[in-house]
This record gives sequence, C-alpha cells and structure tokens, in this order.
Amino acid sequence: MSFEPVVLFFLLGVIAGLLRSDLKIPGSIYEALSIFILLAIGLKGGVELSKYPVGDLLLDGVIIVLVGALIPLVAFPVLRYLGCMNRADSASIAAHYGSVSVVTFSVGIALLGQEALQFEGYMIVFLVLLEIPALVIGVILARHGQGGIRWGRLLHEVFFGKSIYLLVGGLLIGWAAGSEGIKPLDNLFFDLFKGVLALFLLEMGLVASSRIAELRAYGVFLILFAMGMPLFSAALGIITGWSLGLSVGGSFLLATLYASASYIAAPAAMRIAVPEANPALSIGASLGMTFPFNIFLGIPIYLWMAQWIHTYGA
Repeated sequence: MSFEPVVLFFLLGVIAGLLRSDLKIPGSIYEALSIFILLAIGLKGGVELSKYPVGDLLLDGVIIVLVGALIPLVAFPVLRYLGCMNRADSASIAAHYGSVSVVTFSVGIALLGQEALQFEGYMIVFLVLLEIPALVIGVILARHGQGGIRWGRLLHEVFFGKSIYLLVGGLLIGWAAGSEGIKPLDNLFFDLFKGVLALFLLEMGLVASSRIAELRAYGVFLILFAMGMPLFSAALGIITGWSLGLSVGGSFLLATLYASASYIAAPAAMRIAVPEANPALSIGASLGMTFPFNIFLGIPIYLWMAQWIHTYGA
C-alpha cells in the first residue's frame, strides 16, 4: 500500500510545533479551510445519496447509529473505573470518542482514492448522524443522578453548530442538485479537495503538537486509552459494515468513523453541557494522541482489517 501524501503535511505541522517554529496559519484562513472541507464532504455525500432510495438506507442507518452509540457506553466505565477519573471527565471524554472527526474521515476518503477503492457515497450521512447520540449520551452520563441538563443550549449546539450545519447543508444541496446539477462546482469543491485538506492537516499538526504535553501530564493510562479505544471501535465498524453487506471501502470508512474522536463539535457541546469537565483531558486525548495515531497507524490498519474480513469472513 502506498503512503498517502497529505499525511506528510500533518507531520510537517507536528515537527514545526515541537521545534517551536514561528509557522502559523492565520485564523481566518483556517476557518475558510474548515468550511470548505465540511461543505465539500457534504456535497459529495449528497450527490451520492441522490442515487439511492432513502428508504433503502433506513434500516442500515438505524443499526449503524445504535452500534455507534455503544462506543461512549463502553468508554465511560473504562475511564471511570479503570482510569479512576471523575464522572464529568469520564463522560466528556466518552462523548468525544463516541462522536466523529470529519478530518479523519476525509483522510480515509483520500486513501481510498489513492488505492482506487470504491465506497458507498451515502457514508457521509452517517458522519452527520453519529455526532448526535454520542453527545447526548455523554451529557446523560455526566448528569446521571444530578439533574440540571441544559437541553435547549445543548441541542442548539449539536444541531446548529458549524460542523453539523455545514455538513447537513452541503448534503441537502448535493442531494437536490444531483450529479448533473453539481458539475459546475466540481472544479472547486472536488478537484481541489486534497490540496485544501493538506493545508488543513498542516494546521492540525501545529495544534496537535501543542496538546501532547497536556496529555502526558495525566498519565500513561489516558495515552493507552487514546490508542486502544480506536482499535476497539474500528473492529465494531468493520464487523458492522461487513454484516450489512457494505463494500470494502464502505466497511473501512465506517471503521474510520467509529475509531475517530471529535475535537470540533464535541468540545463545544461539552463546554456548554458539562462545564466542570477538564477540556485539556478530552482534547489532549482526541487531538493530541488519537488523531495522530489514526492518521499514521490506525487508518492503514483499518483498511487491512476491512480487506481481511471481506476476503476471509464466513
């Protein structure tokens, strides 16, 4: 398997951060890059979704969301009882790991393109759907027996935060336009996607390098969790995708979604719903350790797992 070159941009950013380089991407450019990626993924998914009857996806969607909801329910007791962390921090981190990363998903798509592997285009729908239950479960776990959940603010953050809003908006536009209608935008949103992703990963490398020290301060356990939990979640995704009859690429992307951890939508939602949780723990784990692990090691492993089960599965 050849190496995905956009990952090298992430490494370039990490090295720059560790060496304390003055390299910095202006905040306005970073914001523009993130908006582009979210819209491009949404548009691509919407175009692919327009090729399928929505009713045919309903059962698969329910199963995928229900299995995904197991991830924070598994992560919470591991953090709470094995890691001896307090309830708020355990619930917040569990919500991050039950939620998903659009950038990790983007790198997975880029790898499939390089490997010339097809996948079900409607996988973008699950990228959107999997954000929601994990955040709600995280709040319930944090507030169990306490009350005081600010549901209005939480639900507004979940449904109208930038990530979900742009993904859903792009999805609907792509679905309404279809393959022919979207062609005038192909050169902008589809042909330039990998170049923009490379620049975004450069910035992510700079940010991730600044979080590594925070993660180390909280011990070996959280580091092991940040690498072990994605492998467990990916296995769930591989088995689920194979059982539902997805392609190798579809099973791989589902594993990548399950294995990714949110560092955009989840921190914003948890900041509102569970303000007593320490964000350095959740962001340090998800962005400082799990994101680099997935980019360099996890994603190739998940692709191998998907290929193996589709070749040797009963």
